[in-house]
Amino acid sequence: AGRPADEEVSSDSETESPLLGRRRREAAAAEEEVEETPQEKKLRLAKQYLEELRQLEEERAEEEELEPADLIGDRLKEDVLEQKGRLQRLVAKDVQPPDPASIRVLRGHQLPITCLVISPDDRFIFSASKDGSLIKCKWEVETGKRLCVVPGGKKGTEERHMGHASNVLCMAISSDGKYLATGDRNKLIMIWDAATCKRLHIFTGHRDAVSGLSFRKGTHQLYSASHDRCVKVWNVAENAYVETLFGHQDVITGLDSLSRECCVTAGGRDGTVRLWKIAEESQLVFSGHQGSIDCIQLINEEHMVSGADDGSLALWGLTKKKPLALARQAHGVQDAQSLQQPYWISAVAALRNSDLLATGSHSASVKLWKCGEGFRKLEHLWDIPLVGFVNSLKFSAAGDFLVAGIGQEHRLGRWWRLKEAKNSICIIPLKQKTTASGPESPGSS
Repeated sequence: AGRPADEEVSSDSETESPLLGRRRREAAAAEEEVEETPQEKKLRLAKQYLEELRQLEEERAEEEELEPADLIGDRLKEDVLEQKGRLQRLVAKDVQPPDPASIRVLRGHQLPITCLVISPDDRFIFSASKDGSLIKCKWEVETGKRLCVVPGGKKGTEERHMGHASNVLCMAISSDGKYLATGDRNKLIMIWDAATCKRLHIFTGHRDAVSGLSFRKGTHQLYSASHDRCVKVWNVAENAYVETLFGHQDVITGLDSLSRECCVTAGGRDGTVRLWKIAEESQLVFSGHQGSIDCIQLINEEHMVSGADDGSLALWGLTKKKPLALARQAHGVQDAQSLQQPYWISAVAALRNSDLLATGSHSASVKLWKCGEGFRKLEHLWDIPLVGFVNSLKFSAAGDFLVAGIGQEHRLGRWWRLKEAKNSICIIPLKQKTTASGPESPGSS
């Protein structure tokens, strides 16, 4: 915790095994807290949580002239349902087909957009690409104004240039909006102050391209995945490496997490999706796609969605090892070298705790989907025309817009190049048929 800002932190610096290191840290922590029993700790944390919740809801009650007690009770019910994966906003049936003329296009990157995130308050978009000059941008959603550009440089000059010197493949933002993390093909993870775009730390230790990043919700714990087939855990606030987990047999292509101490990953051509339980240092293995699984996202704490280059889109429940629903050739088929090949699914997005999904490919459209009852059915809703490889998709937290990162090439390679595509960020407004928000359904797991 006492390290200076922007110092490299390597996971290789710990010579002991991750398991042994974890146990030693836990033993040291236990010695410090020897006077507090597990029950006392649980009570203390519960009181702390309720006090924070009370303050938040009192502020909200003052603004909206409501009773704080009612708000706290409703919020606690929502939190319990969310933890159980049973909080589901039924919004898909009310989404109207977006008008193509209403889509806003932000230009600035010279090469294909590879990844993007939206700030928790929905005010800003952070994007990254394959280019070496405009590596990371910060955009204001309301005006489309570009607020921050971090230039890159040549390999080995990261210390001087502050930016990445190779393709940025993934990024994540903490749920409090404080930290931004970016990972590149040159094995590096960079941590930034999201408000100022100042670089704080560099994390090293992966032995191949960093392909997935996610902050655990409500914490500054960061999970990273790599083409070296392993998952690493970092504590960003303390500028520290925590542990490494192994299991995948091929490159990891995507990663996501929510508030539980676990994350999910897509394992490329090993054909598996995995749920990593960090505390237990164990994993669950799921299979169902026929091709390389290239993208994944959690819908809630109990369900997730993934896409593969065989064109299939899969819905999963974390208690079943096979998909609950599978849409084959979700984006149709193309003529490739005189063969009928399905369009690869290159990006998936889920509006958290809802029944609304989005998928991207290079089929000239983004598709919106509805999850059927119990997540056992996928229903295609609308096509949104967008030309190019859809390399990243994100819903705003409020669900009132969808952001797509478009490129002339796929984020992970150069198999095709679509000259007619524009390397850009597209903001797609999503309007509801009614102004009232969709009802919440408690029974869906």
